[in-house]
Amino acid sequence: MQQRIPSVLDPPIMFAHRGARAHAQENTIDAFRLALRLGATGLESDVWRTADGVLVLDHDGEVRRGRLRKQPISAVRRDELPEHIPTLTELIDACGTGYHLSLDLKDEAAGPAVIELVRSRAPELLDRLWLCHPDVDALVELRPLDDTVKLVDSTRLERIGEGPERRAARLAKEGVDGINLRQPDWNGGLVTLFHRFGLTAFSWDLQFDHVLRPAFRMGIDAVYSDHVDRMVDAFQHEIGTGP
Repeated sequence: MQQRIPSVLDPPIMFAHRGARAHAQENTIDAFRLALRLGATGLESDVWRTADGVLVLDHDGEVRRGRLRKQPISAVRRDELPEHIPTLTELIDACGTGYHLSLDLKDEAAGPAVIELVRSRAPELLDRLWLCHPDVDALVELRPLDDTVKLVDSTRLERIGEGPERRAARLAKEGVDGINLRQPDWNGGLVTLFHRFGLTAFSWDLQFDHVLRPAFRMGIDAVYSDHVDRMVDAFQHEIGTGP
């Protein structure tokens, strides 16, 4: 069996993708609560701003109102959204702050608003708040707003035109904390490269034991999975302790 490479984060984070998506309706308070009960140490979602400036959690960013065609969340008021779509405030109120929170910034204006809300509502969560975006420049603009919030380059290996080493050097120089790649992009050598620059290595779309366990062995710092039960089992086998 491959010897486990140490991760930068000890222990690695287990993010429940859109809540316990394989076990409950995704991106609902029930799904987030269930994910934590099943042993997830992190919650993941996508954040948008409504027309009246409320931060809400949803994947697609579009809603259908009655017989109308789908509309972007940015064009709809909070009170016009389906009841199952929670606000970021409701997530914090319902689940507390004893976990890591990974948010994909799907709305360009969401980043500063998220930082401001968490700072005022749950400042103890700031150093466990991971803001993900595919545009490095957009992440860099957020750094002056808070020194403790974690910024993550969310991309694919094929999109890194300058190559992994130059991207790692740039991220480290610009104050970005880590990179998030889809599971097939990773190997042990690539994890080690990003770790060498002091960056965390996150991996998403890990749904089965045969990909979860090797990810933990290669030193991945966080995994994202729809199947919280499988993720927790793989963690316990490879890391050797409960969550």
